[in-house]
Amino acid sequence: MGEGVTLYKQGGYGKPEKGGLVLGPHEGLYLIHKQKIEVTGETFDTLLSFFAKDTNFVRSYLVYRDLRERGYAVQSGPHDFRVYKRGARPGSGGSQYLVRVLSERDLIDFEVVNREILTAKNMRKQYILAVVDDEDELTYYDARQHGLPNLKDGMVLFPVFEAEQVGVGALIHGPALEIEEGWFGKHLDGVRTLLSAIETYFLVSNGHCILRTDGRTTSCDEFLAITSSIDPEFSEKARVYADLRHRGYIPKTGYKFGHHFRVYAGGKTHADMLVHAVRKGERLSMNTIARSVRLAHSVKKKMLFACVYPESIQYIEFGRVKL
Repeated sequence: MGEGVTLYKQGGYGKPEKGGLVLGPHEGLYLIHKQKIEVTGETFDTLLSFFAKDTNFVRSYLVYRDLRERGYAVQSGPHDFRVYKRGARPGSGGSQYLVRVLSERDLIDFEVVNREILTAKNMRKQYILAVVDDEDELTYYDARQHGLPNLKDGMVLFPVFEAEQVGVGALIHGPALEIEEGWFGKHLDGVRTLLSAIETYFLVSNGHCILRTDGRTTSCDEFLAITSSIDPEFSEKARVYADLRHRGYIPKTGYKFGHHFRVYAGGKTHADMLVHAVRKGERLSMNTIARSVRLAHSVKKKMLFACVYPESIQYIEFGRVKL
């Protein structure tokens, strides 16, 4: 029992119970590997083979071992691992991270991630994704809900104007100073401005633009039906675009970055964020998210996924972290 007390107090291993110390599989295997304990009739290899009948075990053990080697005390739950601040131990200090273990091919369910982020937030912990790739290398990601505060300047307001529908966009004739100040459209020449489909829908749906088609007025619903038949993601993108605009941000196409929007804050000439709209129930592979984060960081932008729910939009920011 004395040795068990030492392992618990000094290393934060196991859970003390009457008569001894109860170790979990990850703890026991790690301590055998470090030659801290012995199990009669078993070796590291035999126990690893036994536990590996659970296909996720090796992956989670690699994360456990890595965290331990970095100097953290680690215990199970409420996700996969609870990780304590360096120097802290169970009973002597609070945990810092709640860690979820994933493989590079796992599909990310954003509703689950949202719930787990909220759990971590309520417990005042940082939510971390520990991703193990096909060569058993580890990458850690921070995932957090992003509040996206409203900007002081807000959205530029301007008088109602008319536009002619052109394909799935619209053409404005005449000077359009207010449109230019709001960063809408592409100027074809001194008297013509071309609006994209999503800009047109936003301006029509908010009463800023009257859309004409062959002399008659095209309703917002009619235009939405046309654009949605061509772009299945249009409805979700339009909701995110509108939310960003109403908060005072300027979203422009993020096609060159492989995402729906690049987003400017106020009058900045450099986009601060890349934003990708995700419909309710949609899942993306961790591979996809990793590529997105890598690209965003390489161009000095934040990577946000906008989860579109019936009554709200929740932004989740993903970023690589070093523990």
